[in-house]
Amino acid sequence: MQPLFEHRRRFGGFETRVLELEGQGPPLALLHGYADSADTWRHVLALLGERDRRAVAVDLPGFATADRLRRGKVLPQLDRFAAAVVEYAAGGEEAVLAGNSLGGCLALRAAQREGLPLAGVVPVAPAGFDMARWFVLIERDPIVRTLLSIPAPLPEAVVREVVGRAYRTLGFHRGAAVDGAVVQAFTSHHRDRATVRRYLETGRRLLPELNDSACFDLERIECPIRLVWGERDRMVSPKGAQRLVEALPDTDVVLMPDVGHCPQIEAAARTAELLCDFPSQLARAA
Repeated sequence: MQPLFEHRRRFGGFETRVLELEGQGPPLALLHGYADSADTWRHVLALLGERDRRAVAVDLPGFATADRLRRGKVLPQLDRFAAAVVEYAAGGEEAVLAGNSLGGCLALRAAQREGLPLAGVVPVAPAGFDMARWFVLIERDPIVRTLLSIPAPLPEAVVREVVGRAYRTLGFHRGAAVDGAVVQAFTSHHRDRATVRRYLETGRRLLPELNDSACFDLERIECPIRLVWGERDRMVSPKGAQRLVEALPDTDVVLMPDVGHCPQIEAAARTAELLCDFPSQLARAA
């Protein structure tokens, strides 16, 4: 079993936190979703470590412990960052790039780029196919709105409690069953209302870019794709899979029953399995 080690590194001009496993390939690069962190992959990373699989998870710029985003469009900044992460994870080989939500969007956009050493991509409930419903739900969530509307200063514990309730409600099919340690890890990056407001502002910046018809140019993708989606996803409708399959009929689609927006948490073992046998399973089936 490979130990997970944590360190800091720069990718695409942004310093960030890296959770890394040494091991065998093809290497895995793991991207999280909007307002989340690399911690979302810890359960999967533990399972990958048992298989001695090389993997790298990072905090995206603008979130958790990474440097803040700069002015201008958001997606091009994240694209440069993701490309540098792929190069690092690959280490001279070809890597599999997986991402949840916003990270899934970035994985598909990375697959459109020429020259990246990609063996395949695994978008998990990718944002960008349903008018970014995830952000609308977050901004209009009554729990979040109440948090931001209270005029008095709020202790960190209260802010984290409110954010944790919204996370359980929106992110999962059975939020009450989610390990408390997962919720604590998520809220550790939402310690005050200023951070919550900053994340919402980032979402507002992202929204027109995700809604732009030019967000994806799917016909340019040539590497294998395995699309993973929870059938009970409240944040990003699984109906988005249809658009991807229409553009790329060879896409391998995996719908997980009784799973919400974060299969890497609600179905960590299944997610790890899907990552580990991709794209070799597709090659055997061809």
